[in-house]
Amino acid sequence: MVTIRTSNIQLNISLSELDLDEEELQAEVENLLPQIQEVDGVEEAGLVEVSEVPESSKSLTGYVLGMLKTVLLDKADIKNVFGFLRDRFGNKPIKMTLKAPDGRELDLEASGREEFEFAMQQAQNFLNNTKSI
Repeated sequence: MVTIRTSNIQLNISLSELDLDEEELQAEVENLLPQIQEVDGVEEAGLVEVSEVPESSKSLTGYVLGMLKTVLLDKADIKNVFGFLRDRFGNKPIKMTLKAPDGRELDLEASGREEFEFAMQQAQNFLNNTKSI
């Protein structure tokens, strides 16, 4: 289980739009997890537990199918994570939810290089408007 400290930035990443069956989707997430843990600025990364999302989400062994979460040390690290996701997924659609230290959330979607750049800009603007806690 990943422990989330409220002073950090959380980014949930959903790969459920990749049009894969459940086993392929879970394999993709499990393959992605150690890779994203190595991205500069990612303090923690893990699977999302079923208790953390709405009941309508599909789960596999207590974790949400096709979803993982990361904890970033600083808002400047968002550029590293989005760059990694852009390079890794290119034109494949992914959804993300960014949670600021003050509890505000921003939903983002991207499915191409330009969309990842736009989503990164939105995320940076959102985090620059974060109130200190």
